[in-house]
Amino acid sequence: MESVTIPFPVRFPFRKLGLPGLALLVFSGSAAADIYSYTDAQGVIHFTNRPGTGGKLYIKGDAPKAAGPSFMPQDRDPARFTRYNDVIREACTLYQIPEQLVRAVIKVESDYDPRAVSVAGARGLMQLMPDTADRLQVKDINDPRENIFGGVRFLRILANDLNGDLELTVAAYNAGEDAVVRYGGIPPYGETRDYVVKVTGFYRRYRTIQDVVDASLPGVVTQPAAIQNAVAQAAASAK
Repeated sequence: MESVTIPFPVRFPFRKLGLPGLALLVFSGSAAADIYSYTDAQGVIHFTNRPGTGGKLYIKGDAPKAAGPSFMPQDRDPARFTRYNDVIREACTLYQIPEQLVRAVIKVESDYDPRAVSVAGARGLMQLMPDTADRLQVKDINDPRENIFGGVRFLRILANDLNGDLELTVAAYNAGEDAVVRYGGIPPYGETRDYVVKVTGFYRRYRTIQDVVDASLPGVVTQPAAIQNAVAQAAASAK
């Protein structure tokens, strides 16, 4: 696969979403993990799930909650692929995450159906676990806007901690950051490896196919707009 790096922001405007000016957050893939906080020499507050950093306990992890009934994505309206354009762009601009990556995650996680619920209890467009959503300060996990902002924020957190590596960030979104760190790369889980292939595949489609609907439908092969325009101009010149 191609090597892609997610850009780092100079400083992250977390205050806009109600967090106290955090430049870096580190969350575990485990919903029940304890969260510790510490302040570095520059006065920046950091959060981590690793107790050995000398930080103070910030959130005590609770026991995982029992998952309710699942709901498989059922929306087949092609309009769903563009229904959340403004929210996706707003969240991606705020957190400086590629829009194509967010669309790819939404496509693979929920197929753009905000009603989707996994057997493990992950909910919404970006399939956030309730405890993870709480730590991301998502007030209503079922609200598409809040779900997207929470998911994009989580991608930013993971990208910060994994040096912007696209594939590792995607793997951590699925399997948890601890698993990626433990194995020093993409964990050897069939589900996670398949997930990384799917997300990066759609990421490339969204980068090369301008029409979001066409890019979201894997059976549709559409030439990029630049090629289409060049062909149209050549045809016009030949007349």
